[in-house]
Amino acid sequence: MPRSALASSSLAAHSLSQRLPLAIGSCLLGALLVYFAGFSHIDAVHNATHDTRHSTAFPCH
Repeated sequence: MPRSALASSSLAAHSLSQRLPLAIGSCLLGALLVYFAGFSHIDAVHNATHDTRHSTAFPCH
């Protein structure tokens, strides 16, 4: 069996009920990280993400 066929059959073996909690959890984790970095008052976090926020038009001031 070709490797790509094996990978797609392996992916299809996971049902939606198994993938949905992981997708929701990943989205929540990403949103929390963006919120923390975007609105943090910790100077080290603010300075580390400052230029990236401005280049993506994310407000920080």
